[in-house]
Amino acid sequence: MKSPKHKPLSAKPGTRPGTFKPDNIITFSVAEGDPTTLLEFIAAKMPDSRRTTLKDYLKYHQVMVGSNVTTAFNRELAPGDEVKVNTTREFQVFSHPRIKLVYEDDDIIVIEKGYGLLSMGTDKIKDGTAYSILREYLKRKDPRNKLFIVHRLDRDTSGLMMFAKNMKAKETMQHNWNNMVLERKYVAVIEGNLEPEEGTIRSYLAENSAHEVYSTNDPEKGQLAVTYYKTLKAGKPYSMVELSLATGRKNQIRVHMKDSGHPIAGDRRYGAKSSPIHRLCLHARTLRFVHPVTRRDMNFSCPLPSGFNRLV
Repeated sequence: MKSPKHKPLSAKPGTRPGTFKPDNIITFSVAEGDPTTLLEFIAAKMPDSRRTTLKDYLKYHQVMVGSNVTTAFNRELAPGDEVKVNTTREFQVFSHPRIKLVYEDDDIIVIEKGYGLLSMGTDKIKDGTAYSILREYLKRKDPRNKLFIVHRLDRDTSGLMMFAKNMKAKETMQHNWNNMVLERKYVAVIEGNLEPEEGTIRSYLAENSAHEVYSTNDPEKGQLAVTYYKTLKAGKPYSMVELSLATGRKNQIRVHMKDSGHPIAGDRRYGAKSSPIHRLCLHARTLRFVHPVTRRDMNFSCPLPSGFNRLV
C-alpha cells in the first residue's frame, strides 16, 4: 500500500523560494470619516483583496502604522496616521540588542553602537561586528544592497557612528571629512579633575609595535592631534568632561586624557586605575554632518549611558 502524499506546507507571504522579489509597499493616509480600526481601514482601502489575504498581511508582519509593524487587526487609528501594506513580504525591521538604528535613508545609516562591539572586522574576527550586522539587515531588504565604512569607533566606545549605503556617499564623506563633519562630541568620565576646567590638548600621536598609541613632540614621528575639552561636572573621585575633536586620530581622546594625568575611567590600557562600571567610560554623544547627497544639515544626539551619571 502506497503511503499518502502530503501536500507541501504553504509558505508565509513573501518567503516563498525563488528569485528575489522587491518590496511592493502601498501607502494610505487616514482621513476623517475613514474606518478607525486597522483591519476595517485596509479592507476599505483595498476592496479587491480577500479578507483572508488582509488578515495574512497582518499576521505575517506586512502592515505598518507609522514606523511600527503591527499585527493587531483592531488597532485604533486616528486622522493623519500613515498605514503601509507590503504585499510582497514582511517588513524588514532592524532589531539588535547592541545596536540602535537612529536614522536610515537611501544613502546613509546612523546608529548608536553599544560598547564592546567592533565597528568592523579584523583579520581574526569577521562576524558579529556593527558592519556585518547592518550588512546582513540590508541584504535581507535587497540582496543588491551594499554597505561601506565611513569612520569607526573603538570597540569599547559607545555612541553614534554612520555608514554609507553607496560609493558616492562614502567617497563624498571621506574625501571631505573635515568640511562635511560639523560637530563630533564625546562625553567621558575621567579620574580626578582637569585643571583648568576647559582647554586644548595638542600632541603628535605615534603607534608602537604593540599597537599602543602614544604622544610625541616630534612631528616627524607622529600625526598632529588636537582635542578640545570642557568639564561638565567636577567631583571626586570622578569628573565628567565633554570632548570634541579637531582631528580624528586613533585612540586620540584616550591618549590625551592619559597625558593630562586624568585617564578615562575603565581605560586600563591608557593608565586608568579603576573600572567602576566595568567598561570604558567614553561615549560618542553628538554627530552633526552635511548629508553627502542632499546636503542637508544632519544633527544627531543620544543619551548618556546610565552608569555615567551615577559616577559623578
